[in-house]
Parts: sequence; structure tokens; C-alpha cells
Amino acid sequence: MSEPDPGPEHEELRNTLYRKVTRGKRRLTRGRLFAYRVAVMLVYRLGRLLWWSNRMQPPVGLERARAAVREHQAVIPACWHQHLFYGVRALLELEPDGLKLGFLISPSVDGTAPSMLVQRIGGHVIRGSSTHTGARALRDFYETIVKRQISPAVTPDGPKGPVHEFKPGAVLLSQLTGKPIIPVSVAASRTWRFKTWDRFELPLPFSRVVLAYGEPVRVPRVLNTEGLARLQVEMADRLQALNAEARAALSSGREG
Repeated sequence: MSEPDPGPEHEELRNTLYRKVTRGKRRLTRGRLFAYRVAVMLVYRLGRLLWWSNRMQPPVGLERARAAVREHQAVIPACWHQHLFYGVRALLELEPDGLKLGFLISPSVDGTAPSMLVQRIGGHVIRGSSTHTGARALRDFYETIVKRQISPAVTPDGPKGPVHEFKPGAVLLSQLTGKPIIPVSVAASRTWRFKTWDRFELPLPFSRVVLAYGEPVRVPRVLNTEGLARLQVEMADRLQALNAEARAALSSGREG
């Protein structure tokens, strides 16, 4: 059963790559929509408050990331799922250079609140599912990246893991579009680590935080299965090394 129209004021949530089709039976009632609005407002304000409280240290590799965005307009940002909270902050730092940040959000009712939150921070909503519509996702991601110059935030070990396993999506997107992958990582002096599959990290208030941007990686247009597998391992190693670099910068700043 398809979902009811949420109304003209939320039409922008549907003006995305996917038709809003879902197998879910839940409806976007007025009560649920009101609850989503309240929840999004609270999450947004709490997130901004936490960002404000943290002490940002000099970033690693920011200029090379800015140069890549200015040169290519759209890029393929990639960070581990556990670093998504500040990974988003790192990508928003690139907006003045022309980055238009996009997020893949489920087309079901459950995706309504995340879509509202993405739009609240100034991001672009891409409605679809990486698990149920993978082939369509690649096709429509291509149009988003090449024609609309939107940079989709990719968590290569998401949405369900295994943790720190670099899946092929970002590599294939780079191969198809010719846009580089930009590794992104985060280190914080004190964090909450949740007992979830991704070991999600949330910096504690007043922690010191370092954002790190890796060297842009261009994927060859011609890539066989073995080459794809090797590049996935290489990208996972790059993200791990970048995180170690961010932690080293964090320690250096403390010593200074």
C-alpha cells in the first residue's frame, strides 16, 4: 500500500530520486507528523549544542578536501558509520567551497523524520534504500552526482555492518561518475561509545575534537572484480590510517 500525501508543505521530501513507494503499512498521520517535528527540533538543537560545546582542534587535510570540492564540484565523501555525527560536521565545513551534501534516506514513513533533519541542517534528501533498491540506487546516484552536483555522504560499512568493512558502493560510484572519494574521519578526547554494531561514538560535551580529511582517491574507469576487492581493502586501510592521524593530531594538540 502506498502512503498518503503528507501535504504541500512537505512535498519537498518527495521531490527526490525515488518515487515514494513502500511496503510498510504505517501511515503518516497528523499525530505522527507532529511527533516527528518535535523530535527533529529536539535532536537538531541538542546536536548543535553539543557541537558548540566541543573544542575544535586544527583539522587534518582540510585544504586538500576544499581543493577537491572546488575542482570536481561533487565528490564521494566516505566515513565509518561510527563517526557519522561529526562526519556530518566535517562535510558541512566544505559547504562554503560549493559542496552540496546529500543523504540516502528510506522512502518509508520511517524516513520522514531523518529527511526533515537532513533538510534542517541544509542537506539534500535522496529517498531510497541501499539494501532494497541497490541497483536503482547506483543509477539514480549517478544522476544526482553528475547532473545535480550533489555529494552523497557514504558510510561504507553501513547500514548494518560488519563494522569497518568497506563495501563496494563508494568505489562503484566513483568509477561510474569519475568523482573522487574523500575519506573523512574524526577523533575526540572523550566519547560515549554505544553498544551497537557500529560502536557509534558521540563526543562528550567540552571534548576536544579533530576532523580529518584524507587524500582524494580516483577510481579507474576499468576495474575488474579482483581490482575492486583490492581497492575496498585499500580504502578501509586508508580510513583506519586517517583515524590514527586524527588521534595523533589530538594528542599533539594536548601536548602543545
